[in-house]
Amino acid sequence: MRSIHKVSAFRFLSRSRQIYKDPLPFHRENFQRYGNTFKISPKPGLTIHFTCDTEVTQHILQKNQRNYHKSSLQTEDLGKYIGHGLLTANGEEWRANRKLVQPAFYKKQLVTLVDSMEQVIQKELSRIVPGEPLDIHDIFSDLAFKVVARSLFYLEDMDEKIARLQFITEQAQKMLIKELRVPWMQWYFDRRWLSGNSSIAYHMELIDEARAILQDIIDHRRNDTTNYGDLLDMLLQSTYEDGSHMSDRQLIDEILVLFIAGHETTSNVLTFAVQLLAQHPDKARLVQREIDNLQGADLMEHLKNLEYTKQVLEETMRLYPPAYVTDRVAVEDDVCGDIELKKGSIWLISFFEMHRRKDLWEQPDDFIPERFESEKRKSYTDHYFPFGAGPRMCIGNNFAMFEMALVLKNILKGYDLELVGDVIEYHPLITLRPKNARVVFRERE
Repeated sequence: MRSIHKVSAFRFLSRSRQIYKDPLPFHRENFQRYGNTFKISPKPGLTIHFTCDTEVTQHILQKNQRNYHKSSLQTEDLGKYIGHGLLTANGEEWRANRKLVQPAFYKKQLVTLVDSMEQVIQKELSRIVPGEPLDIHDIFSDLAFKVVARSLFYLEDMDEKIARLQFITEQAQKMLIKELRVPWMQWYFDRRWLSGNSSIAYHMELIDEARAILQDIIDHRRNDTTNYGDLLDMLLQSTYEDGSHMSDRQLIDEILVLFIAGHETTSNVLTFAVQLLAQHPDKARLVQREIDNLQGADLMEHLKNLEYTKQVLEETMRLYPPAYVTDRVAVEDDVCGDIELKKGSIWLISFFEMHRRKDLWEQPDDFIPERFESEKRKSYTDHYFPFGAGPRMCIGNNFAMFEMALVLKNILKGYDLELVGDVIEYHPLITLRPKNARVVFRERE
């Protein structure tokens, strides 16, 4: 068995401040120095294996996925904020809920949501002020949250509740990042009398408030005889194999997951995509040409014909995968090639590095949407994971692609794009979030 190189504790601690701000350069440095797999001990008793190896990744996520569970970072640390939904559950609990929720996200079901998506998108994009530098991540964050909310449940005068839910989920994510990146400060976060609104207790109160808002929405829907055809209707009507329905607590957990995963990842990808198109006006013109050729008012027909637009989104997710890492814990001893994966070992898979490996991609740091033309796409299946892989692949991948394609269609139909600055910046949180994303929108002539 191959010996996996361990990064020294001194080297890790000496870079801890930089790692807290952005761990990706430290990851890249170690991958370049030690190969596609290395390990590190961020604190006594904890060892994490980092990998961008395609064989190990497929083994963990696909071929022997039942032997690997999500780690406590996701099931407990993230779970305490958003409950135990599809993103944070393991084993049979996850399998039962995945089977129940999955049908709501089939393409044929999403057809019913496309019109409402389009309405929200057009309303939110009306905020664009042409000719002025705008932070587009703020626009797309609000847009994506409202699309998810409108697709989940219809409410009159819902803006205030949605704004509060959005604030709470964003605050919870920031608190979780502090816990994960500076674990030696846990004693401080646990003491509200010392840390006030920086404490875990404060954020748990916020989560309780979010859960109460969602419970009111569920109670209202149960007493409403109207069929809205949204995701909440579908989830309330779905049953487990024994005929029972999902409990309200479980339903709230799943909704919180959909809010976190559904709005955050989509807004990030849209922000990076628009910046990349602004940086590459020749590619933006190809998208505009495709949009200008659309005929009729059938949105599903439009989505089928936005082939190059989808390639832009796929290439964006290669360069800036929203779920840039994931982790798993080995349930039992296992072997993959010449690598031992011992029981209890933690494995962090870096999609960010895998998507930029020079031995896997031609010109890996360049924006080339054409690499995802239909005849080429199959050659990337073993090293391209924008939505994860295996049975735990993101349940909302079709939802996200529909939404993002509609957003780009509406933007590029009316505007040319101009990037403010030369560099596309990012901030790795739970997802890979854009930073200083400023773009000028110029009305097309």
